[in-house]
Amino acid sequence: MGTSNILGYQGKYVIIDLSKREFEVHDFDKNILKNFVGGPSLGAKMLYDMMPAKTRWDAPESIIGFIAGPTNGNGPLIGARYTVVSKSPVTGMWNDSNSGGHFGPTLRKSGYDAVFVKGISPTPVYVFIDNGEITFRDAAHLWGKKTEETENIIKSELGDEKICIALIGPAGERKSNMAAIMNDTHRAAGRGGSGAVMGSKNFKALACRGDAKTEVFSKDDIVALNKEIAEWCKTGPTADTMVPMFNNYGTGGTYESGVYGGDTSVKNWGGIPSELTDEEIKACTSPGMDQRYSKKRYACNTCSLGCGALYNIKVGKYPIEETGRPEYETDGMFGAGLGSGDPDVVNWCNYLCNEYGFDTISFGGTIAWAMECYVNGLFTKEETGGIDLTWGNGDAIVAMSKAMCDLTSDMGRVLNSGALAASRHYNRGYEYVMHAGGIESPQHDPRLSPGLARTYQYDPTPGRHVKGGQGFTAAAHYPPEVKYNFDSPENADRDIAGVIDAEITNMAGFCQFSDVAMPPGIKARFLTALTGNDYTGDEERKVGLRSYTMRHAFNLREGMKREDNTIAGRIVGKPAMSEGPHTGITIDNERLADHFFRAMDWDLQTMVPTKAALEDLGGLENVIAEIYG
Repeated sequence: MGTSNILGYQGKYVIIDLSKREFEVHDFDKNILKNFVGGPSLGAKMLYDMMPAKTRWDAPESIIGFIAGPTNGNGPLIGARYTVVSKSPVTGMWNDSNSGGHFGPTLRKSGYDAVFVKGISPTPVYVFIDNGEITFRDAAHLWGKKTEETENIIKSELGDEKICIALIGPAGERKSNMAAIMNDTHRAAGRGGSGAVMGSKNFKALACRGDAKTEVFSKDDIVALNKEIAEWCKTGPTADTMVPMFNNYGTGGTYESGVYGGDTSVKNWGGIPSELTDEEIKACTSPGMDQRYSKKRYACNTCSLGCGALYNIKVGKYPIEETGRPEYETDGMFGAGLGSGDPDVVNWCNYLCNEYGFDTISFGGTIAWAMECYVNGLFTKEETGGIDLTWGNGDAIVAMSKAMCDLTSDMGRVLNSGALAASRHYNRGYEYVMHAGGIESPQHDPRLSPGLARTYQYDPTPGRHVKGGQGFTAAAHYPPEVKYNFDSPENADRDIAGVIDAEITNMAGFCQFSDVAMPPGIKARFLTALTGNDYTGDEERKVGLRSYTMRHAFNLREGMKREDNTIAGRIVGKPAMSEGPHTGITIDNERLADHFFRAMDWDLQTMVPTKAALEDLGGLENVIAEIYG
């Protein structure tokens, strides 16, 4: 395949219809790529235009997209993340989730910037894209198999160990609300149930191979910008702290400080750090586990941080020949979040989730809900399948995890739908569902970083710590008189700045940890070097807010109302805790949202952007027509 006349891109996308086993290749409109760039931004624009409003997530007309960012395969450091877009089976609204590894760059090298899949295959199928050529392959023999075995079989069938594959495990086949899409064995596009969308289509895997080239605007500028990153990592403000920590220990290096500082959940967000011993906390950190288990480092494509590692667990109750080192979120969910300090349990549950294709955040949060219900007498031991689901009981955590993976009990089957759906099924325990928009909360506490409350509750993909806003890093360290001043107009300024940065990060294909390893403002300069379009100055603001608004507009068209954006009271301090790091703290989440909506020039009740706001951002003519005629 030749290079595109659109710099930074192949300039092509494909629409695959599984019902007919047909596909159509299309050229991208140059202005669409300029305005929406890639990732969730481009995905929202394409699905808004291609998918009829009010389409059910599991209908034949429902579309799931796999989208490379312009950094993928084009040279920028820390630029390997691709995005999966669809409707969420949890919310019935917009969903995007991204993942690292090597799949994103390989997707682009296979000849396309994006793959959109609709229809429902009559039998299980996987799709192979080989330098632009697309074939449909029977997957009946793969249905029911776990992720690593599936990946190995496909590579063997296609005769190439270097093929990259995005696939689902049994969780996706069963259409679990917690089903992830896995790639590179240990990487996951995890949140919102995108794996269930693949499962509803009998779509087991998307395999890619290729060596197609893309032409960029300035290779010299990309090389120079990469040198700036290298220098920043050596001499910048994070050179002696966060950079070596991520490099040596990955995200799990922040677990200990997260627990003590009040960022990490203890016992389903209702406990305090002193309910765990120092030894239990340290044991579940990456430094603690690295000493316990033999380790081999690995990194995503073009990553200069290299935060990944593989464990060979030879000791303890649950030996595993090879498994990915748990991320911080997983440590929190299966460690402190369940009142546990057993690293063997954390690793085994992480391994199960990877093998079956579950999102570890939602999976662990759902067990935490069931545990709190049990210890408060809402479930009997008979209802749990004989499992004594008490805080910190490692055997019980593993037993319930297995029951959820293998559907060996009534409760295991019910919990596959997530905590909120399970509470509705049993008609009990609503007060213990720690969620935003129905999706289990990640391991960063809004009571420590109040801006997260607005992000969790009102981002078009709720319950995400990797979305924009005031964040959980610098904001956590603001003095109390700043971060708990909910009337300050600076809240909206910080919120919008965070949205712009996060949207550009995700649409470009950068990892979020680029914020640790890159100087400010460099991402927009990379986009300019890749595409030749000027994304600096006011264009940086417009492209970021256009992305956010496009995702939001998708939800408005689906009928989203402000009251549909919910968040659990406990995680915003309603009621406030009487002890621990968050004593007396209550977040005014709705006031934070009001400030944000005013700054965005949206109606406070309907969340509808004004026509002037949409026109200012540009490129949203389809949204203007839908809202204003």
